[in-house]
Amino acid sequence: MTNNVVIILSCGTDNPNRSTRALFLATIAHKEGKNVTLFLLDEGVYIAKQGLADNLKAVTGDAGDDHVAYLQAHGVPIIACTPCAKARGIAPEDLIEGARMGTGVELIQLSCDAAVISL
Repeated sequence: MTNNVVIILSCGTDNPNRSTRALFLATIAHKEGKNVTLFLLDEGVYIAKQGLADNLKAVTGDAGDDHVAYLQAHGVPIIACTPCAKARGIAPEDLIEGARMGTGVELIQLSCDAAVISL
């Protein structure tokens, strides 16, 4: 069994329940001692844009920004798909602290050695 977990999130503020759930799962996996990477695709790249996840809440009451803060504080990689971000007008300097741009090649490389959860 691998100790690596990749959470792939393809929705953002358009689906606060799924987005918050992905952030929650990334937090739980990290707390369980897993090597976690959060990879953001499509609308999910908005999670990495400064200020956009600040008020993200699920119907359960979970706050997305609390999970993002945890991931940032613990150095969990947050990777935004470069073409997805560029298509939405998001530049590297728009990203939250600890987030960076990445490519599909990197996602495949990460995924080949990890358990993958896609939301």
